[in-house]
Amino acid sequence: MAALPTADVDRPSRGGRPRDPSRDGVIRAAILRLLADVGYGALTMDAVAAEAGVGKATIYRRWRTKQDLVVDTISDLNRDVATSPDTGSLEGDLREIMHTLVGVVNGPTGAATLSLLSTVPRHPALADAFENGPLAVWRESFDQVWKNAEARGDITPSFRTSVAAEAISALLVQRWLLTHRPVDDAFADEVLDTVVLPLVRAQA
Repeated sequence: MAALPTADVDRPSRGGRPRDPSRDGVIRAAILRLLADVGYGALTMDAVAAEAGVGKATIYRRWRTKQDLVVDTISDLNRDVATSPDTGSLEGDLREIMHTLVGVVNGPTGAATLSLLSTVPRHPALADAFENGPLAVWRESFDQVWKNAEARGDITPSFRTSVAAEAISALLVQRWLLTHRPVDDAFADEVLDTVVLPLVRAQA
């Protein structure tokens, strides 16, 4: 992802006072970099302050604990980038959203996510943050694409809840998480043209 995820919603963080939005982006970027570099276990709030170039008090006023800090960061991941395109065609919408997903997995969010995968099962709060944060955001984005396609008559209403729809991003995620082979726009286009669109047409 070219742009770092930031949150425009001005809400109190867990256990702290309302954030100063002007510092949010810098602090979140620092958290993602450190998660990617050292992982959750070695992450410290003091290190976040140093990496972000802010005073320790700035961090401790926002979050009481390291878990609060990471949970809060995860909860807002991808909210700005995982929009639902409306290009006028299902193919155009899917191509755009898959390219956006490629950018995310190759950026700071993807690197931080990979470092957290072994930690999440042992920390229910982190698992909930992923489920209700970025995973929910992407589900909503794809769901809106399907709704737009239904309105145009490109797909039947049953497609949105089909296994085929659920599998749209599976090959990208599999390559990213399991094989560690390159995930780029060319691969996304190949998946779209040879797998996704034939599935859509078969279900239409």
